[in-house]
Amino acid sequence: MSSLKPSQAGTLESNDIVITVGLGSKGEGIVIEMQSTVFAQYGEQIRKVIEDTVKGQGIADIYIKAVDRGALDCTVRARTLTALSRAGVEIKEGQVWS
Repeated sequence: MSSLKPSQAGTLESNDIVITVGLGSKGEGIVIEMQSTVFAQYGEQIRKVIEDTVKGQGIADIYIKAVDRGALDCTVRARTLTALSRAGVEIKEGQVWS
């Protein structure tokens, strides 16, 4: 993924999330920096949804910053896929909702 360009999707409105993606260092894996108003309750679930979505697209090394305002899993997944698409990733259709 050396051609990945920085991009983002989402808003800071209530029940949404801003996902920003950037090129990760080779061999570091999926690095997720996260802020959330509901981190204590749902932080690990949000992280899992982001990570599973990225892995489902076959991406191994990427930096992701997530700023959450209480988004549902479907919104987290959609924002992650949109940010990846804007970054130049060709989204695999069969992996969108797995």
